[in-house]
Amino acid sequence: MRIVIQRVKSSEVRVGNETIGRIAQGMLVLLAVAQDDTRQDAEFLVKKVTELRIFEDKEGKMNISAQDFGAEFLVVSQFTLLGDCSKGRRPSFDKAASPQKAEELYQYFVQKLKEPGMKVETGQFRAMMDVHLVNDGPVTLVIDS
Repeated sequence: MRIVIQRVKSSEVRVGNETIGRIAQGMLVLLAVAQDDTRQDAEFLVKKVTELRIFEDKEGKMNISAQDFGAEFLVVSQFTLLGDCSKGRRPSFDKAASPQKAEELYQYFVQKLKEPGMKVETGQFRAMMDVHLVNDGPVTLVIDS
């Protein structure tokens, strides 16, 4: 699994003209599932994003975890994160999981993220989405499981 996390002041996702997910301060998580990913990969990434200390303390240092900060999460599936652009001019998505497997692990990731009591909103799997965000920092990180 590969995720891109962005610390945000706010974020929302729309399908057509309808807002289907919206958060205040927290993390936008763009998530891609590869063919060989398992539930253990999802569990690793949930632990990582909830415990990652990327929120600022009173001295302005990134020293507070998302869980301790009370961050909200917006999780959006994005298989294009696995695009291989090393050859030619068109990305290859051969490493991406099948839609069925990807959706199962995406939903599992979301479920596990909710377990510690985090507020979690989502996009719509396999939909064309407009993602809006106000990046905080900006702070953007890429994490592979």
